[in-house]
Amino acid sequence: MNETKAVTHGLHHLTAISGPPRENVRFYSEVLGMRLVKKTVNFDDPTTYHLYYGDEVGRPGTIITFFPWPGAPRGRKGAGQVITTAVSVPADSLGYWTQRLIENGVRFEKPRERLGDTVLGFQDPDGLRLELVAGRKETRQGYFGGPVPPESAVRGLHHVTLAVEGAEKTAELLTEHLGFRKVGEAEGRVRFAAGDGKPGSLVDVSEAAGFPGGSTGVGTVHHVAFRVPDEESQLALREELFSLGYNMTPVMDRKYFRSVYFREPGGILFEIATDPPGFTVDEDPDHLGERLQLPPWLEHERDRLQEVLPALPTG
Repeated sequence: MNETKAVTHGLHHLTAISGPPRENVRFYSEVLGMRLVKKTVNFDDPTTYHLYYGDEVGRPGTIITFFPWPGAPRGRKGAGQVITTAVSVPADSLGYWTQRLIENGVRFEKPRERLGDTVLGFQDPDGLRLELVAGRKETRQGYFGGPVPPESAVRGLHHVTLAVEGAEKTAELLTEHLGFRKVGEAEGRVRFAAGDGKPGSLVDVSEAAGFPGGSTGVGTVHHVAFRVPDEESQLALREELFSLGYNMTPVMDRKYFRSVYFREPGGILFEIATDPPGFTVDEDPDHLGERLQLPPWLEHERDRLQEVLPALPTG
C-alpha cells in the first residue's frame, strides 16, 4: 500500500526583527500597503509585539511578521541567513512602485531581469533587504483596503533567498524531504519551487562558502516558515525529519497555526506551520489587527502588557 509522503506546499510566512514598532507599522501598512492582520505578542517574550502583515485575511504565503526590538543592535547579513525577502506585485505595476518609493523617500536599485521577472531591490527602515518582483504568474489578490490601488497592491510573498555554506545539503533537504524541485538558476542562485510553482512557493538558494556568518539583530530575518495543510501532515513530516537527525521542537500552539522548528544544514531556522486555523479565529475579517490579541494563557496579563507595549495604529 502506497502512502502519500508529507511535504510542504510553499511558504507560509517569514518572521524578521525590526526596530520601533510604530515605524514598522508605518512602512508596511502605509508605504507597502499591506494589511496589519494581527497585533499580538511574541508568545515566548510577551512584552514584545508580534506584528503580522498580509493580504485581506492573512492567507498563508502572503504573511510577513516582525518582532520589534527597539534599541536592539543591528544584525549582520551573511552566511546562514535569509538575505532577501521578495514580495510579488502585478507585472505592470513597477512604474507605480518606483514613483511611490520616491515619494516616500525610499532609495532603490535599478530594476533588473531575473528568471523571467522584473525585480526592484531596496531596504526597509531597519535595513531588511526587500525586493518587489513583478511576475507574470501572479494570480492572487492583494489587500484592496489600503493606500495602494488594487491594480498595484502587493499580492504576498514571492520568494526568499537563503545564503548558506554547503548549499547542496540545503538543496537536498528542500527536494528530498520538503517537496521542492529545481526550476531555474541565475545570478549565483538556484531556484526551487513547491506545489504549483507560482509566487509564494519559491525558494532561492545561494552558496555562501567563504562569506562571514550573519548575526541576528534588527534588520535580519529570524526564521522562514513552510506551509502544510493540517496537523497530520505536520506530525508526519516532523517524524521524518527527526528520523534524519534534525533536532525538532515539539509542536507549538501559535494560536493562528501550529508550528515545529528546526535548523537546516546551513544554520537557518526553519518552521513547519499549518494552514489552519488562520487569523479570523479571534477577530472578524473586517476588523483584523485592530485590538491586541493574546493567547488564552496570557489573557490574565492583558492589563500589564497593554501598559508596557506602546500604542499602535490599527491596520
